[in-house]
Amino acid sequence: MIAANNPNRTSWIEVQKGSDFPIQNIPFGSASVSDKPIFCVSRIGDTVINLEAMEELGYFSEIELPANTFSHDTLNVFLSLNKVIWRAVRDRIAELFDSSNETLQANEAHKGQILLSIEDVSMEMPVQVGDYTDFYSSRQHAHNVGCMFRDPNNALLPNWLHIPVGYHGRASSIILSGQDIHRPKGQRKAKDETIPSFGPSQRMDFELEMAFITGQGKPMGDSISVAEATDYIFGMSVFNDWSARDIQAWEYVPLGPFLGKNFASSMSPWIVTLDALEPFRCPGETQDPKVLPYLEYTGDKNIDIKLEVQIETDTMPAHTISRSNYKYMYWNMEQQLAHHTVNGCNINAGDMMASGTISGNDESAYGSMLELSWAGSKPVPMADGSERKFLNDGDTVIMKAHCSNDQYHIGFGEVRSKLLPAK
Repeated sequence: MIAANNPNRTSWIEVQKGSDFPIQNIPFGSASVSDKPIFCVSRIGDTVINLEAMEELGYFSEIELPANTFSHDTLNVFLSLNKVIWRAVRDRIAELFDSSNETLQANEAHKGQILLSIEDVSMEMPVQVGDYTDFYSSRQHAHNVGCMFRDPNNALLPNWLHIPVGYHGRASSIILSGQDIHRPKGQRKAKDETIPSFGPSQRMDFELEMAFITGQGKPMGDSISVAEATDYIFGMSVFNDWSARDIQAWEYVPLGPFLGKNFASSMSPWIVTLDALEPFRCPGETQDPKVLPYLEYTGDKNIDIKLEVQIETDTMPAHTISRSNYKYMYWNMEQQLAHHTVNGCNINAGDMMASGTISGNDESAYGSMLELSWAGSKPVPMADGSERKFLNDGDTVIMKAHCSNDQYHIGFGEVRSKLLPAK
């Protein structure tokens, strides 16, 4: 068993019941305070742990870390190491903050340098994303879109059940939760129009996704197998892949999404490690037809991550419009990474790969306004009596994710961003 996952472990740091961040979580991120440089952090309860200070004070001295691993403004140096070291660091944090361990607990001077309140820090981008890939791996979502825009009897394209479909997206516009975005402008063409027009998107949407962040991969020309994939996946964050549906619909043939997607994608600030998620593995859907040998896998590869989407305005408190689950993914992340590299494509530490919209098997679990309103034909009621076909200016979209079992609760925090009018 992974030592940090011990369900009987408790911490000498106070953790409120139901917190996303018990000692069994130990996520990673980056933070800043006042005018000091950004540094790497972890978290237990509402207490932020300064990993730079822990490293400087020698608490990781028995782990083979390059000097100043946690003094950088992102986790990329740490991510460039390997799973053995990632696990050793997380296990060491769990050991030091265990209620039975007085090594740090009794050292007031060190605690003053290491511990911060979540209220006193600003969360920063945890990784410098080098390359970003967006998959399309929820069968229900792909089916829904196929029904809306193609033939309901042939909703899935011929390749969908054979490969994890994806495209390379824009890394520079991945932003942190809390950063607002402006409604994008572009070309769009309605069915009753003969030529396109230009202006702000009229069909702004969110996409409920999870993203995984990679460590350093193999050299270009080599492949990562399904069996090896977990050694190269560091952890996951909640991900909102904003989408301008009208711009996308006009541009996507023949090469796929472009301006309808590249203006912004929002991620949550905490990366929950794959190790922390291991207790929540679950079976995936039966893949029929049988996949090709390089995509075959054994064991439980999906993860039971409960997902929620809310819309909030200046006058309406957060209102839940969708509850879904990452376990509905048809293609799991190990298959996604294996397919991504089977042609010899190299991956680097800090690369991000998003799941694609995650939709469950009933309307309450759909992961986009496109599906919830069925392309605008069924307006979605809000708590204040208003309705939405797509997003309005002033809407704040909030996404949350957590895992839970009979022993503890592991959460990701949230990703939230407000949609502002077009510039």
